[in-house]
Amino acid sequence: MTSQTTPAKPAVFLDRDGTILREVPYLSRASKVELLPGVGPGLASLQQAGLLLIVVSNQSGVARGLLDEGNLLASQQETQAQLDEYRVRIDAWYHCPHHPSVGVSPQRRRCHCRKPLDGLLSRAEEDFQIDWEHSAGVGDDVRDLQAFAARDLATVLVATGKGRSAQQKLAEDGKEADLFCAHLGEAAPWILRHANLA
Repeated sequence: MTSQTTPAKPAVFLDRDGTILREVPYLSRASKVELLPGVGPGLASLQQAGLLLIVVSNQSGVARGLLDEGNLLASQQETQAQLDEYRVRIDAWYHCPHHPSVGVSPQRRRCHCRKPLDGLLSRAEEDFQIDWEHSAGVGDDVRDLQAFAARDLATVLVATGKGRSAQQKLAEDGKEADLFCAHLGEAAPWILRHANLA
C-alpha cells in the first residue's frame, strides 16, 4: 500500500482592501464591497491555470471596535458573490484582527499574523501544499510586500489603493517590487509566467 501526497501547487497571496476591493476605511458594510477593475478576469485566468487564490488581510478594525467578525464574514461573502460572476472561487481567507497598541484584549496584542509579519502565510502553509518557489504575493502596501518577501515570494505592487504612495516609499528606500502595475488584472500574465503556467 502506497501513500499518496497532494502535489504542491503555486499560490497567489492577495491583500484585500486596495488590491481586490476598492479601499473603504474599516469596511464594515457588505453593501460597500466593490471589486476593483481587472480583478474578476485576472483572478479567473489565474485560477483556471491552476493557482490557489488565498486572501491575507490585516483587519485592525476589529481591535479598534469598528467592525466585528460578522462584518468581515458578510463582506467576504459579498466579495465571493461578486467573484461568482467570473467563476472565481477564493480558496481561503485569512485575516489578522489584532493591533499592538489600540483596542482591548484579546485583539490588542502583539501577534505574528499582522503584516509585515508572515503569520497569515504560515496559516496557509498549514492548510495547503504550496509550491512557494512559483508562488507570488499581490498587494498595495509596503507591509504586504514585506510579508511576501519574508517567504521569498515574487512580489507584485498594484497602483490601486495605496499602491502609488507605496511605490514612492519603496523607491526612496532603494527597494522595488518585482512588478509594479496598474491593477491585478494587468499582473496576471506576469504571475502565470512566474508560475511556469503561461
